Amino acid sequence: MIGVLPIGEIDTEFLSRLLEKLEEILGGCRTKLEEPWDLQADSYDPARKQYHSTQIIRSISKLIRNSEVDKILGVTREDLYVPSLNFVFGEAECPGNVAVISMFRLDPNFYGQGDSLLLFQRTVKEAVHELGHTFGLAHCNDPNCVMFFSNRIYDTDRKHETFCDRCSQLVMKIIEGE
Repeated sequence: MIGVLPIGEIDTEFLSRLLEKLEEILGGCRTKLEEPWDLQADSYDPARKQYHSTQIIRSISKLIRNSEVDKILGVTREDLYVPSLNFVFGEAECPGNVAVISMFRLDPNFYGQGDSLLLFQRTVKEAVHELGHTFGLAHCNDPNCVMFFSNRIYDTDRKHETFCDRCSQLVMKIIEGE
C-alpha cells in the first residue's frame, strides 16, 4: 500500500483524484491518504527560500516505521531543492520507501499560465516518476516514458503519465513480488 502524505495545505479532492490515478497506473497497488504533516523548520534554507528534499525524505522515513503502508509519497506546494541543483520537482529513495514531490514548479501559475487540469497532469506524472524510483527504476531514455528525467517543465509536459513497455515490465514484476 502507498500512503500519500499531504505536507501543508493541499486540496483533499485533488489528493483523492491523485490516489485514484496512482491506483490506475500502478495496477495492483492500493493507496491511502495519510494525515496532513507540517514541514520541519530544519529543512528550510532561508538563503534559497526552498526546502531541502533529502532532509524531508529523512523525516518522513521515521513516519513509515509506524504506518501500515509500504511506501509514502509526500506532496507539498513548497519549492524543493538538493544542493547540486537549483530546484527539484521531486526526489525519492531508489530503491526505497519514501518519495516527495513539489507542486510549486508544476503549477502553471508559476509560468504565468492558469490551468488546473495541467497542474493535475503534471502532479500525476511526477508522483508516478518518484514512486518508480522507490521501486528501483532508474531514469529511462524514452522521452515519452514517465521515468524520463525532467530537466524542465517541458520535459514533464511531453512525457506520458505511464511507463514505457520496458519500465512497466520491471515495475510490475516488483509490485507482484511484494
